[in-house]
Amino acid sequence: MYGLPANTLINKPLYKKAVFEKFNLKAAERERFDADISKMVLLAYVSPDRVPALSEGKDIKGFYVLQVMMKRKEYDTKNILLLQKLIPQKIIFLLQYEEQTQFCIFHTRLQQTVWMQTGEAAITLQGLTLDDVWNNIVATIGGLDAQAEESIEEQIIHREQREKLLRQIESLEKQCRTEKQTRKKYELHQKIQELKSKIKQV
Repeated sequence: MYGLPANTLINKPLYKKAVFEKFNLKAAERERFDADISKMVLLAYVSPDRVPALSEGKDIKGFYVLQVMMKRKEYDTKNILLLQKLIPQKIIFLLQYEEQTQFCIFHTRLQQTVWMQTGEAAITLQGLTLDDVWNNIVATIGGLDAQAEESIEEQIIHREQREKLLRQIESLEKQCRTEKQTRKKYELHQKIQELKSKIKQV
């Protein structure tokens, strides 16, 4: 299932009631959670005991795959982060809506794939240690390069910085298009060029 070795499968239900009781959620928070999530199953646990070809990593001793049946695709990411807090372990979130699947993983920030056909969704255990496997999975889900000189964490931070700069540039370009005063328009243009230079340095 999803390319995972049969020995890793555990198929243990995780009930919403457990989430509500763990965090003592208010009525509005329960409604938000319930609006997105139908049911959850701890699908698999990957560890050297279950996959003998893998050895423990320095940081990663094992990780879970949590299957989350969604009621809608446009979900609130706060609910996924809540599940991450509930289970203080490394987790791959396998979100499923109808015939589509999305992978999520929390590493510095929440990383997400695009939605894909469930039949095409797979988790590849690539590496000799669990640290390597985990980093490769984070890179795949986050659209990062596991072989780059920059660490995964550095790539995530730099991508966020670039995205922030791009949003600022987009906002200034809109202002520039509607600005009537020549001097103000020039100042906006200069600021845009300055931000574009910063992007090249990130």
